[in-house]
Amino acid sequence: MRKLHPMSIQMAYLAMIATVASFNYLVLFPINDWLTWGAFPYPVAFLITELTNKFHGVEKARRVVFVGFLAAAILSIWLATPKIAFASASAFLVAQLLDVSIFNRLRHQPWWCGIFLASTLASIVDTVIFWSLAFYGEQVPIVTWALGDFGVKFGLDILMLVPFRLAIRRLVVAT
Repeated sequence: MRKLHPMSIQMAYLAMIATVASFNYLVLFPINDWLTWGAFPYPVAFLITELTNKFHGVEKARRVVFVGFLAAAILSIWLATPKIAFASASAFLVAQLLDVSIFNRLRHQPWWCGIFLASTLASIVDTVIFWSLAFYGEQVPIVTWALGDFGVKFGLDILMLVPFRLAIRRLVVAT
């Protein structure tokens, strides 16, 4: 398998940092009692992790997770609240490492299996951890926001199959 140019790892780091910072900031803005804007950019983090894992291997995918985690946690303290930054960092790290592990175990299954199962299971874990910590004790609709958040993540996990497949097809054509 042909490796991508090393610059793509730096792009993965930057994309991960931007994605995490954006959903940590956007979670502060509710759309309604079921959803905040933060739900929309989150599934892109799984796509970044899975593409890195597919093209560069599990160790580099874990590095992208850790670098994205550290940089984004610092940015999130500035962009959001410390409580949201902590909740997000905790949920992100556990969910992303779970995603890397599941995807890596399923990498030889049909192309869609690893990305879909890994991102869906990791989205469940992320949702439970984040919403349990971020707004605990506050007078906000945590349960409905968590359900709406997961619904968007699940739908976008399905949509993320398209760019993943296009990237895989591009790799096959280039080799």
